[in-house]
Amino acid sequence: MVGVTFFGNFDLASLAIWGFWFFFAGLIFYLQTENMREGYPLQDEDGNEAANQGPFPVPGDKTFHLPHGRGEVTVPSGQNPDRDDLALARTAEAGGFPLAPTGDPMADGVGPASWAPRRDVPELDGHGHAKIKPMAGLDSFHVSAGRDPRGLPVLSKDDQVVAHGTDMWVDEADQIVRYLEVELEGAYGSGKRLMPLNMSKIKDKWVQVRSLSKDHFAGIPTTASASQITLLEEEKVMAWFAGGTMYS
Repeated sequence: MVGVTFFGNFDLASLAIWGFWFFFAGLIFYLQTENMREGYPLQDEDGNEAANQGPFPVPGDKTFHLPHGRGEVTVPSGQNPDRDDLALARTAEAGGFPLAPTGDPMADGVGPASWAPRRDVPELDGHGHAKIKPMAGLDSFHVSAGRDPRGLPVLSKDDQVVAHGTDMWVDEADQIVRYLEVELEGAYGSGKRLMPLNMSKIKDKWVQVRSLSKDHFAGIPTTASASQITLLEEEKVMAWFAGGTMYS
């Protein structure tokens, strides 16, 4: 028999289990190092490389070819640069303690109002087209249920009418409304702004925004284009409304 004459007294079951454990350990090592392509090597609060980097080494560079002609990205060495000169100060000498804002946290983009320096290009669908567009330019979308917010007044957290709805921006790929477009009233700024739908509550006769007071609507970040929004612009708009929950 093959098991007797070829392997002799060798324990095949032991070989199988030890082979599994070596494979599983290698799999854990591979997955952990692949998970360290963003945000590594670790840094301390001052932006210097941290002394304790963990038990796993930072992986070697890997270059990804982006679709739709958007070039290449190499990680971990080619990560987006960090934001410089953040308006934050230490509250204690020891590491791990929170940092305190030193100026206007909403305008400085720190704390709950912080944003990441994402690419200043719109998010694309699988066909290379911008995902988020105004509904006014989409013949295939219309309001089929619920209250249409277009034309409704927009109330701030202090119950002041600061704007009125003009349009909705739709994620065409996911078929969902992402933003409400509003026109500011003259007393609270000028021009149009985008409000995240999940930070707005549409009622029968108005749209309520609970995270911003009337004085903060003029500071909502604007978009460079009237027909699309970039990843960086989305980041800043979301951060402004999120920060208003604590700072406004």
